[in-house]
Amino acid sequence: MDSDEEYLYDCDSGNESSGDDVGLEFEIEGEGESGSSRYRETTENYPYEVLSTEDITRHMIDCIKEVNSVVNIPVTTTRILLNHFKWDKEKLMERFYDGDQEKLFSEAHVVSPFKTPSKSQRVPVKTSNGMEECEICFLNMPSAMMTGIECGHRFCTNCWTEYLTTKIIDEGMGQTISCAAHSCSILVDDHTVMRLIVDPKVKLKYQHLITKSFVECNRLLRWCPYPDCNYAIKVQYPDVQPVMCKCRNVFCFNCGENWHDPVKCHLLRHWIKKCDDDSETSNWIAANTKECPKCKVTIEKDGGCNHMVCKNQSCKADFCWVCLGPWEPHGSSWYSCNRYDEDEAKQARDAQEKSRAALQRYLFYCNRYMNHMQSLKFEHKLYASVKEKMEEMQQHNMSWIEVQFLKKGCRHPV
Repeated sequence: MDSDEEYLYDCDSGNESSGDDVGLEFEIEGEGESGSSRYRETTENYPYEVLSTEDITRHMIDCIKEVNSVVNIPVTTTRILLNHFKWDKEKLMERFYDGDQEKLFSEAHVVSPFKTPSKSQRVPVKTSNGMEECEICFLNMPSAMMTGIECGHRFCTNCWTEYLTTKIIDEGMGQTISCAAHSCSILVDDHTVMRLIVDPKVKLKYQHLITKSFVECNRLLRWCPYPDCNYAIKVQYPDVQPVMCKCRNVFCFNCGENWHDPVKCHLLRHWIKKCDDDSETSNWIAANTKECPKCKVTIEKDGGCNHMVCKNQSCKADFCWVCLGPWEPHGSSWYSCNRYDEDEAKQARDAQEKSRAALQRYLFYCNRYMNHMQSLKFEHKLYASVKEKMEEMQQHNMSWIEVQFLKKGCRHPV
C-alpha cells in the first residue's frame, strides 16, 4: 500500500459536534482498538451492534482494507468503488474479476489504476518559461502551484480549494465530487481533497459527509432516527426486527420508524403518508361544506336559514344553501328549489356519503393508532421501572435468576 494512500484515513469520525481540535486525516495502517466501545445487544435472537461515529469510521476502514488486500489498487479508488456498489463487497469482487474491468472503472467514474500515465493523463499545456495556465482563472502559474487528478486536468491550488469548499459546504457533496473540468466526470479522490483543503471545519464537514454516506449506502447499517443521536446500528443481516440504540430509542431496523409490530413496513409507510398529506382534510371539507356558486369559496353552514350571502368582499352572492341557485327566485317561487331531481340528488348524496365514510374510517384507525402509541410509551416506562426494581432486589442478596419473574410478569401479564 502506497504511503500516499495511507495518508487518507487518519481523520476524525465525522461527527460534526465533536469539535474542531481533532486530527483530520485517517490512518489506514493503525488498527486501533476496533470495536472496543461497541455496544452489543440481542433482541429476540436478532444480534446487532450500536456503533459510535468512531466505530463507524473504523468499520469503514476495515471494509476498505479487506477489499484492497484482494484487489490491490489505491485505497481511494477502492473506497469509490465500494461506494458505487453501496458497500457490497461481494458484488464488487464479482464485477472486478468478471473480465471487464475497464467498464467497471468507467461506471464508477474513476481512472483505471492499471493504465499507464501516458494513456490516462492529458499533457498539460506549458508556456516557454515553464509556466502553466489555469483553465479556471486563466492565470499563468508555476508548475509547482498546479494540481491535477488522474484524469489529467490541472488547475491552480487556489481554484481547486475554492471549488472543493463550495461543493462540500454549499452543496453538501462528499462522495460524488467530480473533476472541476466542465466535461469531466472523474471523481476527486479523498487524498486530493484532504491535501488541498486547509480549513479544519471544511475537512470535518467532508469527513462527516463520507461517514454519513457510508451508513446510508450500507444495507447492514442504519442511523438511529432519534433527534441529535449520532449512533448507528450494525446488523448481521437486514430484517424487520426491533433494535434499541444507546439513547434507549427502539425502532424497526428495516424502515427506521418506531417499532410497529404487527403492522408491516409498507403499510406503515402508507399510513404515515396518509397522515402527512391533506387527503382527510379534503374529505372533511367535501362532507361538511359547499362552494359558493359564483366565486367557489368554501362555506360551512353552522346555523340559520338557507339564505346564504357570500362573505367574500368581491363576490357578495345571494344563493340558496339547498340548491346553490340564485336566491332571488326563492322569494316568489320555491318550485325550482323544492323540485327533486333523482339523478342529481343521487350523485350529490353518493359523493358526500363516500367522503364521510372515508373520513370516519380514517378517524377510526387514527384513534386506535394514537392509543396504541400511548400504550407503547407507558410500556417502555413500565419496563424501565421493572429493570430498576430487579437491580435493587439483586443488591439485597437475590440472584439474577430469582428476579426474572418480574421480567416475565411484565412481558406476559396475567
